[in-house]
This record gives sequence, structure tokens and C-alpha cells, in this order.
Amino acid sequence: MKCLVLAAGIGKRMKSRYSKVLHPVCGRPMIEWVLRAVQSVASEIAVVLGHGADEVRTVLPQNIKVFIQSQQLGTAHAVMCAKQFVSPAEDLLVVYGDTPLLRSETLEKCLKVHRREKPDVTIISTRMSDPSGYGRVVRDGCGSFQQVIEERDIEEFDRSLNEVNTGVYIFRGAALLECLPKVTNNNSQQEYYLTDVLHKVRKVTIFEAEDSQEFLGVNTRVQLAEAERIMRMRICERMMLQGVTIVDPNNTYIDDDVVVGRDTTIYPMTFLMGRTVVGEGCSIGPMTRIKDCKIGDDATVISSDCVGAEISDGVTVGPFARLREGTVLKRDVKIGNFVEVKKSVLNKGTKAQHLAYLGDSTIGKGVNIGAGTITCNFDGVNKNPTVIEDNVFVGSNTSLVAPVKIGNNSVVGAGSVITKDVPPHSLAIGRARQVIKEGRFLKKHERRMGDAISEK
Repeated sequence: MKCLVLAAGIGKRMKSRYSKVLHPVCGRPMIEWVLRAVQSVASEIAVVLGHGADEVRTVLPQNIKVFIQSQQLGTAHAVMCAKQFVSPAEDLLVVYGDTPLLRSETLEKCLKVHRREKPDVTIISTRMSDPSGYGRVVRDGCGSFQQVIEERDIEEFDRSLNEVNTGVYIFRGAALLECLPKVTNNNSQQEYYLTDVLHKVRKVTIFEAEDSQEFLGVNTRVQLAEAERIMRMRICERMMLQGVTIVDPNNTYIDDDVVVGRDTTIYPMTFLMGRTVVGEGCSIGPMTRIKDCKIGDDATVISSDCVGAEISDGVTVGPFARLREGTVLKRDVKIGNFVEVKKSVLNKGTKAQHLAYLGDSTIGKGVNIGAGTITCNFDGVNKNPTVIEDNVFVGSNTSLVAPVKIGNNSVVGAGSVITKDVPPHSLAIGRARQVIKEGRFLKKHERRMGDAISEK
């Protein structure tokens, strides 16, 4: 069976400069969700594009054929634009590119019914408590298909009808090719509707889907948010069934490509985005954003922002830390509050617990970075490296002016500005000598006290 995805609509109600089908749902463009759903049943897939076609092409796999509908003249017209893709000897699944919640399991069940009943077309319907905006499926007294009526024509029928036409069909290729030329645009919109084909074929079978949420069409930002909410809950439920504890799924945001190991706990207001991988036994959140990171086992990330970082087993990050691209934290590293790390490697057991910036650095094992320490890596033109070898103690409020190297087992005194390399086993102090002038301000203090008394 072939599949044709209709994705040429402008999507005016999205109020966007981008094609509607490019808007993401849980980290994936909605058309990509549709393509994933149909892959299990379709041997070949084509997409009909129109508005923003060049942009949409960039997210399509190379094996997807593309047809262009230069004028949006209705759904039947969209299929006509891909007429050469339709084979009279094969079935054709037609779906829409703005239905990201569609499941492959539903399509597989529908295909079984279609092959068993052998109709000209199988239509997927579903029942909705609020069917507003959808065409209704009308059955005859025997429960068989009678017709599809549009929302605007519903006055002529019982408004209690709640079985809707989802717009997903499986056509027998020969029947579709026979009936398409018979479709006219004799309607108020002067468009060619694919539903008209249903009234021209000889036999129509209805497959009634159980979950109406699958067929939510995304036409507005409100519907986009609803699709995101439903997909997010699916992802959370899948992970919880795999052994992940999610304290509050309603306030946890996980993209589809994210992998989380069992016995990890995810706290509320946590965002796991992109291609993030989290190991087993971790504690993530609350109020944490992690994107494109790799996290080992038994790690803890609290109230922090991490992008493009590698966090090894047993590492602790946060609260209020920031890990930027290129950060590598080896086993048992501790990154504390208000510490920022960028393009740096921190080796086993190293600690930076408070108020530090470490950029373009290579830091050895067992190093202690004091509060207020910064690597001055940018000279106005170039980013320069800092190297701190094993077991170094860097005192608080220290500036390491790169390029600079601190040898192993050395100590840097608090408040130092280090501009030259420090040999191993050394004490480095780079600050001005303290000067004390006793009594310097005594007379001034006495004068202030006298003025205060006289004012009273």
C-alpha cells in the first residue's frame, strides 16, 4: 500500500510565517509524526506540498516523493496533483500532515478491515463528545455508510450525530482514479473535495477508531498546545511503564527522542529536550532544563540549565548551575550553585561548589575551585585555554588569566590574579601586599561622632 500525505495548506489561523506542518510537537515537526505513523503500513510515501514547500522539504527523508499543489483548490485537487503517484493496482492511504497524534496501530487495524472487506474505500471515523467543525458520517438503517455531510449543512440532519469523518481514507487505487475526474467544484468554496469521491464509489466501509484524540487537526496555536499536551502525556506514560518515576506528569516536558533509564526520578517543571540521554538511578529537577545532554547513572541535576554537556556517573549539578556546550564532567564531579562551565573538561572528583566561571579549561582530578574563581579565557580576539592539573587547590576570588597552567598539587592563594604558569607543588599568590596604617581615620571618626551629637 502507498501513502499520500496532504500538507499543502497555508494554515492562516496559525498566524505564522512558517508552514503549519513544521510547527513542533514534543521536539518533532508535526509532519514528521505523521510520517512515522504511516511507515508501518506504507511501502512508499509521497507528500503534497504548497505553502512553504522549500522549508518543508528540509525535514523530509530523502526517500519521500514530493508533489506541488501551487493553488490550494481543495483536498481532491491535492490528490489530483499527485495523480501519477496513484497506482490502479495498489491501495492508497490518504492522511493529513497536521494530525501528529495519529497512531500506527490504528492504521494497521484499519488496513486489516480494508483487506478483509475489499471496498473501494475505507473511511476512518470516530465519535466525539463535541464534534464541532468536523463533517459527520451518516449511516443507513443497517449501520452501513450512507454519506458524509459537512458541518455547515448539519441543520438538515439530527444535530445529535457525533460520528465524525476524520479525513483518513484507504482507497482502492483503480476506484480513486476512476472517480477523481468526476469531482466538481460546484460549491460555495469552489473547491474540489475528496469527500465527494465517497459518494461516487460503489462500496464504502467504515472503520470506527476508539481514540478520537488521534484525529485532532492542528489549525491554531490553541490546538497545537492541546496536541503537545496529549503527546507529552503519552511520552510520560511510556516512560513510567518502563520504570521511570515522574512525580507530576502534568508539569514535566519530555521530547520524543529523549531516553531515560529506570529508577530515575524526574521532578516537576523539568524539561528534557532534543537527544538527551539520562542513565539509571538519577535525580533530575525540579525546575531544570536539559537539552542534547548525555547523563550517566546515579547523577543529580537540580534547578539548572544544561545544553550539550556530558555528565558522568555520580556527578552532582546545581542548584542554579549552567552547563554549556562542550562541557564534560567526569565521575563524581560536583558543580554547585551559580557555577557556569563552558567547553571544559573536569576530571574525577573535582569540585566547583560556588559562584565560578570555568571556560575553555582542562581541569584534573581532585581539584578544588574556590568561590568566585573565574578563568579569564577571552582576550578580546581569541579564546585561550586554562590547564589545572591534579589535586590543585584554587582559593576563593581568584582570576586565572589564560593562557595559563597550574601544575599538580599546587595551591593558589585566595584573591590572586594568576598570569603566569605555576610549577607543580607550588604556592602561587598574585595579589598586592596588604598595608595597614593604624589610626589613620580615628580623627575623622571622632569628628563625625561630634557632628552627630551636636545635631541632636
